[in-house]
Amino acid sequence: MFKDLTFHIIVILLILLSVTFLLGNFFKEDFELEKEELRNYNGTELSSIYDFRENSIKGYQYISKDDYELKITGLVNNTQNFSYDAIINSFTSYKKVITLYCVEGWDVKLLWEGIRINDLLDVANISEDANTIIFHAVDGFTTSFPVEYIIDNNIMLAYKMNNVTMPPERGFPFQLVAEGKWGYKWIKWVSEIELSDNINYRGFWESRGYSNDGDLDKSYFD
Repeated sequence: MFKDLTFHIIVILLILLSVTFLLGNFFKEDFELEKEELRNYNGTELSSIYDFRENSIKGYQYISKDDYELKITGLVNNTQNFSYDAIINSFTSYKKVITLYCVEGWDVKLLWEGIRINDLLDVANISEDANTIIFHAVDGFTTSFPVEYIIDNNIMLAYKMNNVTMPPERGFPFQLVAEGKWGYKWIKWVSEIELSDNINYRGFWESRGYSNDGDLDKSYFD
């Protein structure tokens, strides 16, 4: 009986040690993320990457970096399939503080880091007939923009926010930084960039009554 009691005590102690170890790692990772996240950049106060609200159409998407491909399709002369590492390592990165404004009434000012979509389009060599860029996400979400908006404004495809690699909940591996547009145009989990001549294309929210322009100085309803 004494041996049985000793055995059970040892088992309980091992379980407690395992739980303590797991919790320690969890809080350690959380602490390290907090420590790495910038909250001030060149004198500008930044929001936290935790200040977002969940409003995706199918919940968070968790994507394997090793299996990920970003496709450039449609009216291009050179269809492309980029791996995550190819994008990170082959293109110049840029940083900019930009505020995302949601139609729900909240906003976040963050330091975004990523690549310019112009650089991807240069490799794909878009057709002269292309006037619209349609962005597709892993969860089926889509939105579109005039080609001129993307090119003239050097719109960014971001992979970091506040100096932290974008978490899955925020859009890993890439989120569009649609500067000057309402938040519903800032598509997350981007998987495909399609060049089109369909100026009448309407994305997920746009086909449900939201403005296709999505300009901040205009109503977000058509």
